[in-house]
Amino acid sequence: MTRHADLSTRLSYAAAYVRGKTDARPDVGVVLGSGLGAFAERLENATAIPYADIMGFPVSRVAGHAGKLVVGELHGPHGTAVVAAMQGRVHLYEGWSPDDVTFGVRVLGGLGVRALLLTNAAGGIDPALAPGDLVRITDHLNLTGQSPLIGENDERLGPRFPDMSAAWDPGLGALLDASAAAVGVKLGRGVYAGLLGPSYETPAEVRMLRTLGADLVGMSTVVEAIAARHAGLKIAGLSVVSNLAAGLAPTRLSHADVQQTADRVKEPLGAVVADFLGRAAHAR
Repeated sequence: MTRHADLSTRLSYAAAYVRGKTDARPDVGVVLGSGLGAFAERLENATAIPYADIMGFPVSRVAGHAGKLVVGELHGPHGTAVVAAMQGRVHLYEGWSPDDVTFGVRVLGGLGVRALLLTNAAGGIDPALAPGDLVRITDHLNLTGQSPLIGENDERLGPRFPDMSAAWDPGLGALLDASAAAVGVKLGRGVYAGLLGPSYETPAEVRMLRTLGADLVGMSTVVEAIAARHAGLKIAGLSVVSNLAAGLAPTRLSHADVQQTADRVKEPLGAVVADFLGRAAHAR
């Protein structure tokens, strides 16, 4: 059995298990990055399923990632949205394969999600950014050296050569801008560079990334974006600037800073995400 044929089987079993736990059928999905999982508490009539209970679903070992799939209702000014929220993700630097790292977003696609919001905590490269800023991802640089599409392609999962010229959907991006304006939150725009990690970047690497056109840097998101587009999902991205990248601040970088910043901005972030998911669920 080929690797991708086996992946397709794993995905089918995982989606079937989730459907057996809830009658809700999600319209939209969100991946909640480091320290950002509190948003899932906004969902009503929710079913929370630990990743460990879902056959084949990888479980993160990083602080700030609860490791649950939460499916529930989000009520707001745009109507009711049925949302599938991933509380945390796994990462390449933990030793997981690209297939494992993207397993969750592919399961969301299998559940019927067609619009997906990817969130993360990121280092700010653009000097205009400050910790706590929210930034809409307009494009990305995959500098991890890995891709979830390497190997034999399974047409059931997506086409051999997916187009990435507008990977971050302009329509969903406009909805994200509108949501931020509606709830009174400033939202920047920027290019996200995804690196392998787990070490933070050196000042020289940050200067290189700035030269390449990156405004943000992190250790997630890019391979998820590739897999989501491969599956035909429309995606939007939202980064929380958790710290200034190496060489731009006098202090050393730590994962504790990431979690502290995420906790500080959880209310404005939650307001933007909630409004966006409501808009995206009812967009035509």
